Amino acid sequence: MLALRLRAPISPVSASLLRSRRALRHAALPSVRLMSTESQQEKQYEFILTSRPAEGVALITLNRPKALNALSTPLFTELNDAVKRFDEDDSVRALVLTGSDRAFAAGADIKEMKDKQFSEVFKGKFLESWGLLTTIRKPIIAAVSGYALGGGCELALMCDIILASPSAKFGQPEINIGVIPGGGGSQRLAHAIGKSRAMEIVLTGRNFTAQEASDWGMVSRVVPDEEGGVVKAAVDMAAVIASKSAIAVQAGKEVVNAAFEHTLAEGLRYERRLFHGMFATKDQKEGMSAFAEKRQPKWSHS
Repeated sequence: MLALRLRAPISPVSASLLRSRRALRHAALPSVRLMSTESQQEKQYEFILTSRPAEGVALITLNRPKALNALSTPLFTELNDAVKRFDEDDSVRALVLTGSDRAFAAGADIKEMKDKQFSEVFKGKFLESWGLLTTIRKPIIAAVSGYALGGGCELALMCDIILASPSAKFGQPEINIGVIPGGGGSQRLAHAIGKSRAMEIVLTGRNFTAQEASDWGMVSRVVPDEEGGVVKAAVDMAAVIASKSAIAVQAGKEVVNAAFEHTLAEGLRYERRLFHGMFATKDQKEGMSAFAEKRQPKWSHS
């Protein structure tokens, strides 16, 4: 949840994902080439940008460059609205969430929080709405460059898959301002990297690198800049996911998440029941028939 004033150079990203260098210096935001005119009709927001860079894929870009994408209630209100809209849109089957080269999100907006009182945050359920991302049925891929600290780290952990650029820096530095993580950092970090490492990160406030996050299993992989950049890799992965049966994808996400909520025996039963349920779908019949007939399946997502 910690927002810091940090200065770091902007790393180069694939030309296919960026505007001109002149525009980049002014905006400091990644841009993905749009693949359809539908993206021109997206709802306009103040603190986020939305587009559809590939078929079935929605891209959400945090857009507070002067504040290093510090997370605030207004930003999360817009983010929650966008993900809810995309979750209800059948033409979208996977989402990508990213920030800028300098910062995925450098933390929460301390100016918003510093004068709040206990009764206010308790009665107002402060930060509770930040967890809406975890209720979205469609997969969300975080494409992380630069700083992902405090709330930024927590936001990445709320996503289903994390891809990181070599410049990514993660951390939970709340201990440095006299508090603890409040957006799920201590809980999701412990699940992702284990108790001992999570305890070290939360109690010392030290940052850790993209490579450490990858070695510990928190990040799916680190994407070298020469491969086109982390946003392109995330969009490409989302496009692959979007090309599958939407019902199977959502069921797959549900059973993997269940592994963190159930015992092994309960999780196995839950997985088996959902697997059995897939036999009531048209996509199961089409997928298995296509395999037997040695052809590509034509999903109806039903």
